[in-house]
Amino acid sequence: MDILAQLEATIAARKGADPESSWTAKLLAKGPEKCAEKFGEEAIEAIIAAVKNDRENLTYEAADVLYHLLVMLAARDVALDDVLAELARRQGISGIAEKASRGA
Repeated sequence: MDILAQLEATIAARKGADPESSWTAKLLAKGPEKCAEKFGEEAIEAIIAAVKNDRENLTYEAADVLYHLLVMLAARDVALDDVLAELARRQGISGIAEKASRGA
């Protein structure tokens, strides 16, 4: 998990950088909606690789998905630690029960 924390820190550091000097800064400068759109594009590419049973490409696309997820979270000021805390909260809870609790 250290690599994700390091990546989150790099993304945060690039938040105010010149968009001409950094892909991350360029994405963030385009706003949260563009960051979300890019995340969606990468997720679809990962899905296609999975369906095609293309392990090598799926690995590559999964890395893109994680990166763009962190960019999208940064665009909305959501910390990775908050996401990890939510995963920890759900640990040991049935997925069916967890989903049912959201509707209550």
